[in-house]
This record gives sequence, C-alpha cells and structure tokens, in this order.
Amino acid sequence: MSSCAKAQFGYSTKSKKAIKLFEKAKKIPRESYDEKTFQPNYKDAIIVLKQALEKDSEFWEAQLLVGEFYEYINDYTQAIKHYERAVEINPVHSKSGSTYCYLANLHLALGNYDESITYANIFLKNPNASSVLSKEAYKIKRSAEFARHAIQNPKPFNPINLGPGVNTKFPEYYPALTVDGSTLLFTRLIPLKMKDYYEQEDFFISYLGENGNWGKSIPMPKNINTINNEGAPTLSADGRNLVFVACADQSGTYYGENRSGKGSCDLFYAKKVGNTWYGPVNLPGYVNSGNWESQPSLSADGKTLYFIRGIKGSKNNNSDIYVSYLQKDGVWGPPQRLPDHINTPNTEESVHIHPDGRTLYFASKGHPGMGGADLYVTRMQANGQWSTPENLGYPINTKFDENSLMVSAEGEIAYFASNRSGGYGGLDIYSFKLPKEAQATKTLYFDGFVYDKVTKVPLQGQFELFDLSTGERIIVSEADKVSGTFMVPLPVNRNYAISVTYKDYHPYSLHFDLSEENNSDSYHLDIPMNKPIQANNTEIDSSFSAENIFENVFFDLNKSTLRIESRIELDLFARYLAENPNMNIELVGHTDSRGDSEKNLTLSKKRAESVYKYLIEKGISASRMTFKGYGSLYPIFSDETINKMNKNSEKEAAHQQNRRTVWRETF
Repeated sequence: MSSCAKAQFGYSTKSKKAIKLFEKAKKIPRESYDEKTFQPNYKDAIIVLKQALEKDSEFWEAQLLVGEFYEYINDYTQAIKHYERAVEINPVHSKSGSTYCYLANLHLALGNYDESITYANIFLKNPNASSVLSKEAYKIKRSAEFARHAIQNPKPFNPINLGPGVNTKFPEYYPALTVDGSTLLFTRLIPLKMKDYYEQEDFFISYLGENGNWGKSIPMPKNINTINNEGAPTLSADGRNLVFVACADQSGTYYGENRSGKGSCDLFYAKKVGNTWYGPVNLPGYVNSGNWESQPSLSADGKTLYFIRGIKGSKNNNSDIYVSYLQKDGVWGPPQRLPDHINTPNTEESVHIHPDGRTLYFASKGHPGMGGADLYVTRMQANGQWSTPENLGYPINTKFDENSLMVSAEGEIAYFASNRSGGYGGLDIYSFKLPKEAQATKTLYFDGFVYDKVTKVPLQGQFELFDLSTGERIIVSEADKVSGTFMVPLPVNRNYAISVTYKDYHPYSLHFDLSEENNSDSYHLDIPMNKPIQANNTEIDSSFSAENIFENVFFDLNKSTLRIESRIELDLFARYLAENPNMNIELVGHTDSRGDSEKNLTLSKKRAESVYKYLIEKGISASRMTFKGYGSLYPIFSDETINKMNKNSEKEAAHQQNRRTVWRETF
C-alpha cells in the first residue's frame, strides 16, 4: 500500500516510566527479529508500547508508534485505532497533518471509503501540507471515490471453480491456456519436509475433457520442475513454447539443475518438439538483468514478451511492465518500459497479453481502485499507443489484492486465482465471464497438419499471417518439427492472407475473411505441400493437375486491375521466384460461367497479364513467365454442381473459386 509521511515524535508525557518503555520499544525492531517471519520484531515492541500506554494513555507519541508497528504487521484495524486516538488527544501534533493522510490510506485499504475520503479532505485543507503528500492524498481520495461508485454499480460476477482435476488442498495460481482452450498450465505450491526447502512451486498441466471438465492434472517433466521454485508460466498459442520464472535459492546463485541466472529471479525458455520438452535455458537476449524479472506473458505467435521487472532499491518496492521483441537472430531485444500512463510509481504486476495481440490486462496498486492491487485493461489503439487503463470494476476487484488474470481466446472468459470460501483449499483457480466492456477481441484459430503431398511425411511449415487491409504481418509461426501439426490464432474483425512456406517446396496460400461477424470457434485444414516438378516428371503435361491458386490475389468485378490487397501474396511469390532462379512459370486466369464467354476469355487473359506485369516490377525476368486466360473453360465447380447447392452463399463461394488466378511450372 502507498503511505504518507509519519509524524515527528516528541515527548508529551511526564511519566518517566512511560518514556523509558517508549525508548525501549523503539530499539526492539532494530535489535531483534521474529523467528517465524525473519522480519523486525514489531510484536514484542507493541507489547512494550502498550505497557507505556498503561502508564499514560494520553501519551500520543506512543499511540502513533504502536499504530505504525501494527501497520507493519498488517493489522490495519489496530493501526487505525491507535492513530485515531493520537489525533484525538492532539489534533495538531503534526504541522503538516500527515497522520490524517496516513489514516485516509489505511481506511482505503480496509474498504472504509467514506472514512478515507473524510481524512483525505482534512489533510488537503491543511495549508501546511506538502505538495508530495497532497499528491498522495488526492490519489487516495480518487481511489476511495472510485471504489464507492463501483460498489454502487457492481459488475456481473459469477466465478466457477475449475474443479478437482485442477484444484487441490494446496494453492493453485497463475493459469496459462492454449488458444484452443484445451490445455491449462498452472503453478502449484507444495509444502516440503526437507532441510532448507520448506515449500516448492511446480508446474502442473490439465487437459479439457469431452465432458467439459478438466482432467486430473499431472506435473511437468523433471527438466522443467526442479527442487527450486518455478512459477508464473506463459505459453504460445500452440502450447509448444514456454517461458517461466525461476528464482535463485538462499545462496543467490542456484536456479536449479543445469540453470544459471543473472538476478534474484530470471525468465527461462523451454520448447516442446513432438512430445518432448527441451531446455530450459536462460532466456537468450537482453530481458534478464541483475534486477528481478518475473510474471511473463507471451504473445500468441511467440514473438512479443511482456513481463514484470522489479528494480532493486526502488521506492515503494516498485515494479513495472516491460516489453521485448524477438529479433531475427533468435534473441530477445532490449526491454522497453511501457509508458507512464500504464506504469505508476507504485506496483504493476501480473501482466497478460490476450491472443488478439492488442488487449493487455494487468494488476496495479497505482491507479484509482478499490484499495489493494486491482485488475485493469488497456488496448492498443490505431496509432500504436495504449489506451488509458480501465478498472475491471467491483466485485471483480475488491479491497484485497487481485492478480494472475488471464483471458481465453474467445475474449469472454477470464481465469484467476482466489482463496474465496467454498474452494478446495488455499488459492484455487476459477473462471468467470468478463463484463462486455472488459472483453478482448474474439480470437479463433485454425489447426491442422503440414505434409509432403506425395510421401505424406510431416513438414515444419512456416506460417505468416497478414492483415489484408493494412498489409501488417500479424503472426509468424511454424508447424511442429516432428508431427507437422500446427495451431495459428486468428483474431476476428480482420481479413487475412496466410502464406505457408517450407524450403524446397512451393508456397501455399490461404484466405480467411473474418471481417464480418463470425460464429465459428475454429477451422481445421490439412496442408499438402508440393515440391517443384522435375523435367523428367510425367506429370508435366497434365495441365491443371499441378496448378497453384493465388488465394489472395483480387480483382474488382469485371475489371483486370489488381486490388491493393493482392500485393501481399504477390510480393511473397516474387520472393519465392527470386529464391528459385531456375524456375519458369505460366500464369493463368479463369472466370466463372456467368456472362459472355468471349468477354470472360479476354478478362481472364488481362488478369493474368496484370499479375505478370506486377512480378516484372518486382524484379522477375519476363523471360521466365508466360500468361494466358481460359475464361470459363475449366471450372472447379460445374454449373450442374452449383445449381444443386441449397444456399446462395454456397453457390457464390463456388463461383468465387472458379474465378481464380493460378500459376504452374513450365519447362
């Protein structure tokens, strides 16, 4: 919690015994420690101060000090009791009136919002109040006013325990979820009976069953879970890239077997290939430092990392949100601190980037809130700037600390840890539906299998996902090296071009138009990859059997001018031709059967010619290319087949597939 300055101590009592006890109490925290918490021994000091107050209950300096010590042991009720007694005895004991600011802050922490506002106003009316304390008091007052309004206007909130497959008598927290919602990874705190090891944080994983319940959780393999603490995991969309926190032991040097670190806590990286986890290794690059790095959140494509950095020796134990980007050489670039309207002079923690890549959730003690750490949401704007954070509201946020929130790909369901009553013990993981205004952009996904069309061998195909309206590359991903399986997120409200490439294979393109409302959850598509046809291949003369469709090359109705969205796929194709200088191609235009056949023939040829000219502009030699048009002669769907279709949308989609521009190799 934030705090205001303490009053200056003097001696108002005439009791020598009270003064002697007061002086004794002041020394105790400096000279002894609590055996259980290893913190200064405030409890014994409080006992002695109460003895002093028995000698003189009007000894307001002792009332202030005992209140301060109660605050240090988090007994805010007793702290308030003694501070209020001190100002009752001597309302002007401090020229600056700082105790009133301090009382405002304590009442805020306990959820006594009216009292907090009252004390903040008393302090702010003091002409001798310092500008620093006034700034703090205004923040306290804003939070108390916000909290009072939030309670009067509650958000719908119905948390559901994830059940015995996930939750146990031990604390479970920091959930991480794959984009398809089928795999849950989380942290569990387990007590130990070992010398120097009293408890242990490990990762457990649970899979969603067909019945909608989470299955019995199992521990991650021993190269991930060690005798040391592992916590706060984050997964890429496909669940094959893991970043987590490992902290040094009491020696400050041991992070676990085969691990090395730079600070008290570092981020580590592990990768799943097939069914085997490899690593972990200290996150390569510039993220880890001599400070404290924790609570990572990986973007869906695994190329952007948000995390928390605590600065050694910072005031108020400050921690902030940072972001780092994966560089072309495979290391993480220099971290960038998020701007000041996100990060405050107080604590920011528990950051989570949604799979849409544009919605960021985090916890903070520095923004107006309910009194503890509250949960907030901010969104990336069209100008590349984060919006002003919005509090998720009451009762999602309370006077207690809320954190470790994550949100499912569909953007509606949030997961968090809570020790609320009715659980299995300690912290349990719950889910709940977010209020509409706090939801993220719905993110679908498509998955499948990349393979050699002839041999059926799995291929580690590389995926690039582009926004057709802006040309922005949204996602870079790849299929599993062993199985060829993949999972790529697709945030809705966009029109996408997808390119799949693999060395020595023809590129494969797809088109997903999600600009309209979409009720789908996912798409499954297996992707066969073709190798270039060799000169002695008997399939060379098979005409259209080897044609490759430009899925993202577009023309307006009855026009042959390339639409601007076509540049993405044609630029990628030009890159492919440049990488294969011995390849010659034929470009072919097709139309549907509607309209005049002669005009269709001319139109198809002009469209193929437009592609031909564009590739020349991109540096591809004209000698390597020819073009022609076939009009409606070679449809994918015959008129007879189309006429049998029931829905107009199906018929139009079939006509669209007939209106294609393709390429094939020539020799």
